[in-house]
Amino acid sequence: MFRELALVVLLVALVSAQRRLALPDPRSCANRVRHSTYRDARGVAHSYFFSWEHAPTRSLEVDWLDARNICRRHCMDAVSLETPQENEFIKQRIVRGNVKYIWTSGRKCNFNGCDRPDLQPSNVNGWFWSGSGAKIGPTTQRNTGDWSQTGGYGQAQPDNREAPQGNDESCLAILNNFYQDGVKWHDVACHHLKPFVCEDSDELLNFVRSRNPGIRL
Repeated sequence: MFRELALVVLLVALVSAQRRLALPDPRSCANRVRHSTYRDARGVAHSYFFSWEHAPTRSLEVDWLDARNICRRHCMDAVSLETPQENEFIKQRIVRGNVKYIWTSGRKCNFNGCDRPDLQPSNVNGWFWSGSGAKIGPTTQRNTGDWSQTGGYGQAQPDNREAPQGNDESCLAILNNFYQDGVKWHDVACHHLKPFVCEDSDELLNFVRSRNPGIRL
């Protein structure tokens, strides 16, 4: 267990130094921890890892990119909540674990290449699941997501409230009744530290399979 914890800490340090998306490690993929498997309404089944349910990462909190990269090393990615059923499944796990908040793969398109008209304004039309590439519906259409009706300034999410301090709130976290609002989506600046949920990445699993014939994943 101590060796595994040391590897987690080392991985976080390496990711923090490089600040780029990590490639999967075949051995880590084959030995990835899977706490649960869920099949959504589309018939898509994925395995999930909950950082607070694994002894070496129980108290680990990392920023958004580190969360993604820890997952990616294991052929997973931060969770993408593409159906209401999957969203409820993850929320129930958060409540059961009494976890204050988690990172998802949700991201606002606010970087190079995001100036397309269909993504503007970015806080309305620019949100997507970076783990799968699926677009999130316009934030003005409240039935297309699970955004909170309130936040630190009492405004509906996403409100980008840290923008005046130079921190664009461009990452999507789930907060557990943080503002007495239930378990809901919030836009959060990506440098904040949180636990995380990993989900199998079909793209990364297929990538590793194609380069490692016979590997059992």
